[in-house]
Amino acid sequence: MNSCKYLRLCGLFGIISFLSYVVAVVFSPLAYPGYNWMSQAVSDLSAATAPSRGLWDQLSCLYGKCGLVSIMAVSIYFAETRAGNRLTRIGVYVFAVMNWISAVGYDLFPLSEAGTGMKTFSDIMHVYVVTVAVVLTSIASLVLIIIGGFRSEKLKSLGIWAAIALTLMFVGAIGTNVVPQAYFGIVERFSVFSATGFNALLGYYLVRKKI
Repeated sequence: MNSCKYLRLCGLFGIISFLSYVVAVVFSPLAYPGYNWMSQAVSDLSAATAPSRGLWDQLSCLYGKCGLVSIMAVSIYFAETRAGNRLTRIGVYVFAVMNWISAVGYDLFPLSEAGTGMKTFSDIMHVYVVTVAVVLTSIASLVLIIIGGFRSEKLKSLGIWAAIALTLMFVGAIGTNVVPQAYFGIVERFSVFSATGFNALLGYYLVRKKI
């Protein structure tokens, strides 16, 4: 009983992770002269040679670590209690895999320079391997959670939130290819915040005993 209680409290780390990410996105541009959030990607702020890299690392120090603690707690809770149905559980596990790919992959292969195209092996891995893997696992996990959520009365609201997150992700993915460069950063943020926001939501559901 107590172990389950402590596991639920770990969901708070998902909310802390999201807040850390928001703070980093909002305030890191202060250390990047000329940065235009409307036209530039969030990842430009953490590029290896970006002037904001140091501030980004400080402000986002809780983002990856707390996010992993939260999603692993959610995954363990689903596995031990057999909460929801099989599709929902698999969706949560895949979402956890996505978080690990993101946390490890982007640290391992940071962009070499902000907004300069593919110049190094690290750039290629960042964009074409890590990002593609993150996108595919995000979509797969959210689709499974949507289907599983709508099949469970208790988790129907989670399915609805997953549908909203997936919609925002598609808006970001499609938008970055169709909007003018001047608005690239705006639509790109739909994608990046959808995943971190949904991770925080899962943590909230765990804490509030909604699963």
